[in-house]
Amino acid sequence: MAPLLRFIGKDLQDIAFSDWLMEQPEELQPIAQKWFDVLKTCGQEVEPIFHDNYPIVCVDHAPFAYVNAYSAHVNLGFFYGAELPDPHGLLQGAGKYMRHIKFRSASDHNEKAILALIELAYADILQRLMEE
Repeated sequence: MAPLLRFIGKDLQDIAFSDWLMEQPEELQPIAQKWFDVLKTCGQEVEPIFHDNYPIVCVDHAPFAYVNAYSAHVNLGFFYGAELPDPHGLLQGAGKYMRHIKFRSASDHNEKAILALIELAYADILQRLMEE
């Protein structure tokens, strides 16, 4: 299992999500908004933060997922995504730990499978915190 990452103190940025969202391409704003809203409602202990100029969700300062917008797509990323089961082959990336789902439009995805991955990522961070 990968070592647990934590964002505290100087790692955190004071950015309002609404301000960040308005700086993103207009056609991508609803996608970023939707998935960040989903991430924030995973559980009562989920804490939304900003780090490296993009929104992240944490539990006890340990990040498990993020949303970031680019010029032509939105990424829904998972900090320990390389260790998540992905039976639908949604996750992209080749990093040691992180994986992401890339959205080019609001309708180019398997929502049920994505929601299942989000639930798995949330359960995974809770388990990692218990084992720490």
